[in-house]
Amino acid sequence: MSALDLLVGRPLVVLTGAGVSTDSGIPDYRGPGKVPRTPMTVQEFRSGAAARQRYWARTFVGYERMSNARPNAAHHALAAIDPGLLITQNVDGLHEAAGSRRMVALHGRVADIVCLACGATSSRARLQARLDAANPGWLAAHADVAARPDGDVEIEDADGFVVPACEACGGVLKPDVVFFGENVPAARVERCCDAVDALGAAGALLVVGSSLTVMSGLRFVRRAARQGTPVVIVNRGVTRGDDLATVKVDEGSSEFLTRLAVVAARGAVRSSARDLD
Repeated sequence: MSALDLLVGRPLVVLTGAGVSTDSGIPDYRGPGKVPRTPMTVQEFRSGAAARQRYWARTFVGYERMSNARPNAAHHALAAIDPGLLITQNVDGLHEAAGSRRMVALHGRVADIVCLACGATSSRARLQARLDAANPGWLAAHADVAARPDGDVEIEDADGFVVPACEACGGVLKPDVVFFGENVPAARVERCCDAVDALGAAGALLVVGSSLTVMSGLRFVRRAARQGTPVVIVNRGVTRGDDLATVKVDEGSSEFLTRLAVVAARGAVRSSARDLD
């Protein structure tokens, strides 16, 4: 049975990774031919002012590029498919921008900021304006540096970069995202597990654009496989969950999801016509 035949007409939970956003100009971590790179861990971020200075100097530039990214065909196709739950490991907000409704941003959103001292939240747009005011000319001076995933860029020398503090209490600011070394909030995991559990053998779990290297996503594949739920993995290159897949498709996210949306729409039209007979 093909992946499309297996998916169309079934209740779906979809898990997406960085490969879904590459067509929007956001690099992934582990695509074919890339050397795996681990971003800054939460332990390093909390280790002192120098680490945070280096982090914010890079992401200040990178976020300017990420914030200009727009949803691609994969995001729009998933919004049209409208699965029972969309779980994304991405923090770029592009699924939301494309109109996906029932979703969990597993690792948070880079557009949100939280204070580690008082818990106050604020917008990344506000912080970007403060960073720009405190570091005039920084963006222009680093306009040509190479991009990395999740709003990061290649900057090694952050000397002199000024990092603003929380406006409410003077505490340390952090993107409201799950860093490497942090746990995904339990409520998010529980919602996703409940959705996967509800699929049973009649539904299917579709994984798109993820190497499933980190456990935060792989756990759902293992959960689905244990209960006999079909698992379809669509990704360029191998993934950590390939041995659990019912069907593995080595293809780009946009191409596959566009076809799936078209076939699913045709199936819905046929079902509606039968209902009218």
